[in-house]
Amino acid sequence: MHTQQDRTLSHASLQQAANWYVLLHDEQPDSQMRQQWQQWLEQHSEHRDAWHYVERVSQRFGNLQQQDDPQALRQALGQESRAGFSRRQGLKSLLIIGAGSVLGWGTWRNTPLPRLLAGWTADFATGTGEVREARLADGTHLWLNATSAVDAQFSTSLRLLHLRFGEVLIDTAKDARPLFIDNRHGRMQALGTRFSVRQTPEETWLTVFDGTVEICTADSRETRRVEAGQQVGFNAQRVGGQAPAASARESWTRHVLAAEGMPLGQLLEELSHFRRGHLGCNPSIASLPVMGYFPLDDSEQTLQLLQAALPIRIQRLTDWWVSVEPASA
Repeated sequence: MHTQQDRTLSHASLQQAANWYVLLHDEQPDSQMRQQWQQWLEQHSEHRDAWHYVERVSQRFGNLQQQDDPQALRQALGQESRAGFSRRQGLKSLLIIGAGSVLGWGTWRNTPLPRLLAGWTADFATGTGEVREARLADGTHLWLNATSAVDAQFSTSLRLLHLRFGEVLIDTAKDARPLFIDNRHGRMQALGTRFSVRQTPEETWLTVFDGTVEICTADSRETRRVEAGQQVGFNAQRVGGQAPAASARESWTRHVLAAEGMPLGQLLEELSHFRRGHLGCNPSIASLPVMGYFPLDDSEQTLQLLQAALPIRIQRLTDWWVSVEPASA
């Protein structure tokens, strides 16, 4: 998973940092190699940020790699604990222990602390590789995608959901009270419907499968009604053009990613929420269209399927650092 700052780092800088990490840790570096690394580190602030990111990812796996049981290690690498974010009582204990412990856990999860705390305190949340199903008091059905968090607040006059981060599929129940969904980019009102909301740092994607959803952006107050079979992206200022609903926005509830011409970069970004460590994509191949159905619970199989179907190769610097590169590179 990437923080907002990590998203601004170039693929080249991240790969260079990972290569330096491997050289410095897997070999016996002499003074000349360390001097070369230091020179690279001081060339640009982005190099230092990329190095810190690699260190965070590697630290996350440090204790796991010391386990004696290979099967336990594979299980730990393969999926998040099902306890996930249902640890609000545990959060209170950590806060009592001290901020240092919380920061350490945040580094282990490779998640920025504010988002980590938001997940722990949310009404419904998921961790890496976890899809969760829930039913609300009014009968509304929720599915949370991996690394997502939602709050629910019902009163006598309205039903309000707040998507903190990630993606949620909602099948609304009939009720006299209106159902609203808030997030950082605006408010959506469900008008008897089944729909998904996927939030990224830059925009929110609304996909309507049944009924109608009305959008009101956070800043400009632009409104738009989206009908069944349509999807649209919007941010706090404006609503974009509509397109046919993508089945991928529903298929993840079955632990399958349906790609219908999906750009490779987007597919890998979605897959990254179902595996630990860094999963990068060379920008030169990020726009390659992908067709097919891919298992989310077995990211290694998905990577192999992609490599067999596309002119790409899977580059593995370590167990926790994987990059998808052009086949000819």
